[in-house]
Amino acid sequence: MRVIPTLLYKSVGLVKGVGFNSWRRVDTVLPAIKVYNMREVDELILLDIEATNEKRDPDYDEIRDFSRECFVPFCVGGGICNIEQIRQLLRAGADKVAINTAAYNDIALITEGADLFGSQCIVASIDCRNIDGEYHCFSNDGTVDTGYMVEEWAKKVVDAGAGEILLTSVERDGTMQGYDIELIRRVTSCVSVPVIASGGAGNYEHMREAVMDGGASAVAAASIYHFTEQTPREAKEYLQEHGVAVRLM
Repeated sequence: MRVIPTLLYKSVGLVKGVGFNSWRRVDTVLPAIKVYNMREVDELILLDIEATNEKRDPDYDEIRDFSRECFVPFCVGGGICNIEQIRQLLRAGADKVAINTAAYNDIALITEGADLFGSQCIVASIDCRNIDGEYHCFSNDGTVDTGYMVEEWAKKVVDAGAGEILLTSVERDGTMQGYDIELIRRVTSCVSVPVIASGGAGNYEHMREAVMDGGASAVAAASIYHFTEQTPREAKEYLQEHGVAVRLM
């Protein structure tokens, strides 16, 4: 099981909020990466939350600078809508790319990316809202209802070639009230690839629940590290003590 901090990036630096309203500046990227390198994280996820709506490329020079300081697997997302962008990000040092909005417009992007670079490089990012008991998939930073239910879309992206799913509850994002276990369970029960649970972690027990009760293969989190004294190392120690297999140095 993996513990993965998430870095939400805007032009002002790293930000965090609640329910995808990421307005509060919390840090800058390079110092955060250097700190996480020392705290035994398994991976890092960096998401440029402005790129899609601004219809621009990722900043490859910045990704190159960030990746030089990142000594764990590095997943980058935000604004990815074609194969050349994926190629440039991998050349810049990303190990994986997270694709969200573009996949709803053209699912072949996932297939082509997996065929060219390997499915292990392609992460399908799925943002969900619970509407009358059903989990709807949203694009464009959680603002556009795609019409897909999460089970249908999860199967579709895996069939297309995605090697992993980053699954985020929009309502739980930033609340630190716990992951949406039912959402996680619905997805892990219908796909065979690893699922990264995201949105709502407030303590280490929430992480244990996501893995043991939801079936997640990894837990992504941001607010818990920015706004409390809890650390990825302590998270892994807690999980190990409570029966979850983790990698500790």
